[in-house]
Amino acid sequence: MAQRGNLNLSEAAEATLIVAAQARDQAAFGELVRRRQGWARALLRKMCSNHAEADDLAQEAFIKAWDKMADLETPAAFPGWFRRIAVTTFLMAKRRQKAVFEEIDEDLSPIADETSTPEAQAGAKIDLEKALARLSDAERLCVTLNHGEGLSHGEIVEMTGLPLGTVKSHVLRGTEKLRRMLEAA
Repeated sequence: MAQRGNLNLSEAAEATLIVAAQARDQAAFGELVRRRQGWARALLRKMCSNHAEADDLAQEAFIKAWDKMADLETPAAFPGWFRRIAVTTFLMAKRRQKAVFEEIDEDLSPIADETSTPEAQAGAKIDLEKALARLSDAERLCVTLNHGEGLSHGEIVEMTGLPLGTVKSHVLRGTEKLRRMLEAA
């Protein structure tokens, strides 16, 4: 059980950890990473076709967040602020790899519904991950942010810097490709 002074890190509220991390408390930031790493890795794994690359990008995003903790205005803004860092980290990696963003637009039907068995839901998740991996980087990014993270097209534009028409196109075409692949599965 991690303890820092009078602060029990494993039981501390996220806002408390964020304030402590902003004061450069590495142990508090470590606890914040421990709590958020699963979510960050899952988000980046949906965007990347390579899980090892996604894990590396998640680590890189946390390092960037540590360096920029003073820029965070309120603890409540942390999830969106960190998501932006993670997406920017992904985009920068793709630019470094000289990935070419295609043009691509909108809505995904549920793969498995609430009445599905756990086995069917797990199978559907695997099918979805395989199908996502077959999309272009830009399609996967936009579809994941729109459907997986619930961001609007406008929010995706702000986060990625892509033009609105391109974001809409990526979401629509990526979604249609996913539907076709999942129907064939």
